[in-house]
Amino acid sequence: MRDTVPMTDLDNLEASLIGRRRYTREQVAEQSGVPADRARQIWTSLGFPSMDDGVVAFTDADVAAVKTFAALVPETDSSTQSQVDAGARSIGQAAARLSEWQADLIAEHLADDGAPDAEQTIAALSALQDYTWRRHLAAALSRSMDSHGTTRSLLVGFADMVGYTRLTRHLDLTELTDLLTAFESATTAAVVSHGGWVIKNVGDEVMFAATDPRDGVQIAFAMQDAIHEAAQSISDMPEIRIGLAYGPVLTRFGDLYGPVVNLAARLTGVARPNTILVDDDAAAVLDADADLTTRHLRNVRVKGIPRLRPHVIRRRKTKG
Repeated sequence: MRDTVPMTDLDNLEASLIGRRRYTREQVAEQSGVPADRARQIWTSLGFPSMDDGVVAFTDADVAAVKTFAALVPETDSSTQSQVDAGARSIGQAAARLSEWQADLIAEHLADDGAPDAEQTIAALSALQDYTWRRHLAAALSRSMDSHGTTRSLLVGFADMVGYTRLTRHLDLTELTDLLTAFESATTAAVVSHGGWVIKNVGDEVMFAATDPRDGVQIAFAMQDAIHEAAQSISDMPEIRIGLAYGPVLTRFGDLYGPVVNLAARLTGVARPNTILVDDDAAAVLDADADLTTRHLRNVRVKGIPRLRPHVIRRRKTKG
């Protein structure tokens, strides 16, 4: 392994990724035919820092990207233009997160074997990203066509680790990494194995969705089982608590919004360790399932919801 990576390797790698820097901000506007202010707006929406006038910082790929985004909507259509900017922010944020961990992997190849090996890794990652995006897009299109709009009735769920903040005080970074990796792997597998999809992971919590409350509760059971299994090898793995709510939500750039989302989050907050709480609408569907038991709890008061009525869902014990 080399102690340092020569700047020539880094420069060549950057050139292979984005091309040679040859344009100023004004020249990008001229080359793309997009007004400078609009080009700057697209650029910052994608998550890149604004550049001062006269700085040669942009490439042919940057010019092409600005033209592509600008062509998605007429300049006079401010409403759709705002949606495109929001979409650019979503793309930029997702790509930035992916790039952070990929950079560590590529840096190892640079330090070990130089740019050629790193370029092979980049090519492999690029192909995998394109493949994964296409598979997810196919699934998302199917769900979107079924809903005929941005408002859909979904089962929304949250699962979080109990006592996570206290736990992290005595874990070193390696132990914390192992814990989060195990949690995210277990919960993601549970979600996708039962017809759901992950909305996002935020530290000690995962947000997910499913089209049917029955799928959602099976996801919750699978999460409990997976976390229990993970605890056999990770002694610090905490129990989880889960909240589920069902009803109409707004889908926007891969995230979900609305009272149902807030309800699921509040249910998670009041759930006891290793329990699953659902709202009235989810309970109404699940009551008819002979394999489940539903117990109605007293109303509780939480922030923003004066009368929250939780229901505990459990598997029905088999006789014998």
